[in-house]
Amino acid sequence: MTQIDYSQKIPNNVDLGSDKRLQRALERWQPDYINWWRDMGPTNFNENDIYLRTAISVERDGWAHFEHVKMPDYRWGIFLTPHETEPKIGFGDHEGEDAWQQVPGEYRNWLRRLIVTQADTEPASVEQQRLLGLSAPSLYDMRNLFQVNVEEGRHLWAMVYVLHRHFGKDGREEADELLQRRSGNADHPRILTTFNEPCEDWLSFFCFTMFTDRDGKYQLLSLAESGFDPLARSCRFMLTEEAHHMFVGQTGVARVIRRTCEVMNEFPDADPREHGAIPLDLIQRYIYFWASSSLDLFGAEVSSNSANFFAAGIKGRAYEGKYEEHGAMDQFYEFERYQDGRLTKEAVPLRNAMNEVLRDGYVDENIKGVEYWNRECEKTGVDFRFAYPNRRFSRTIGEYAGSHFDPEGTPIDEATWKANVAQWLPSAEDKAYVKSLMQPVTERGKYAAWIAPPKRGINSQADDFEYVKL
Repeated sequence: MTQIDYSQKIPNNVDLGSDKRLQRALERWQPDYINWWRDMGPTNFNENDIYLRTAISVERDGWAHFEHVKMPDYRWGIFLTPHETEPKIGFGDHEGEDAWQQVPGEYRNWLRRLIVTQADTEPASVEQQRLLGLSAPSLYDMRNLFQVNVEEGRHLWAMVYVLHRHFGKDGREEADELLQRRSGNADHPRILTTFNEPCEDWLSFFCFTMFTDRDGKYQLLSLAESGFDPLARSCRFMLTEEAHHMFVGQTGVARVIRRTCEVMNEFPDADPREHGAIPLDLIQRYIYFWASSSLDLFGAEVSSNSANFFAAGIKGRAYEGKYEEHGAMDQFYEFERYQDGRLTKEAVPLRNAMNEVLRDGYVDENIKGVEYWNRECEKTGVDFRFAYPNRRFSRTIGEYAGSHFDPEGTPIDEATWKANVAQWLPSAEDKAYVKSLMQPVTERGKYAAWIAPPKRGINSQADDFEYVKL
């Protein structure tokens, strides 16, 4: 079933109506979800009509339908990519075996843990961003924020379906708990540290969707290879929506840079702050913070869990099909250890380095994104280059946690770190300045002074299109 049935209380393409028990359970969960959305979703905009896209089918092209809709009325649902006739497990010890349609008992706990962790990130990001609509730099940006938010909500639905459908009482309890945790709450926080970080301004939001959502992409790519077929099919469709989130981040930061460069060219002897722009070095500090924080999301460089997940066939490498050999046996991965103040090379079994393999692809993609931003400077003749931090910089998880490195990855002592950290990471003064710019612009076709307009509108709409009806 590729078309989505919107006649149902819960839109789906999984023939939900044929399983009345499951349908009733999810319909009981649905009001709790809506209550969570009204409490923790975008503040003050639940009664406004937003120009949102909604999936019509799970086909690769032509699946998006645009219309104005109130966010609580958005038709969240359960969408899986089409079922392959005879799906096979593509890696690990079970390579070539039939993909599992039911949870294999021996991997039940591992799978539940992976699904709950992925699921927890979805409402967390909505909670982090819930106040941003109040300071949106344009109706265009406000709409993009809300599109990201409703899609994160739908990704939560995708994982909750898998929990309800395949994990019985435990799955239902985990699904309920997903609506109880809160981003940044001291007593009941979200599972992963990055999803408890404040996201109080739009520069943070753009960096979050660039770096943190890209981590989400790579986690989904690895789960889309899973031998547990319902999980793989859920994640494949989620990836089609995730691409928009990264577009928002990459182009958002680019527009901030473009505007600053315009101001620098117009007023070459002035501080960009004098004209309401964000200095390029301040943008760099935000990039360093969110990039390094997001690197932690992959976990430790050497991990027995990653080895177990790969061996079991439940979490693979991104784009597993590009590899010639899918067992990862008798292969090694060389990485850098930091011991006694020295960096040394060490080879570890490839299966134990799967987090790092995933991080490699992620870093390469981010570096390309940073070069995209550098071209904004080049096009305007501004002599400034943005940098992506070395993966050793400002880490709290893994091999480099608890040690100090500069953004190039050079080991430094604590005194040097303290003397320079304000040049590398956003200071309280930086955050206060950026936050001072966060004044809403709600006139159609107008943009805040610190950000340039986009090159084109959503769905080819005119510059003054009413993306949000206020």
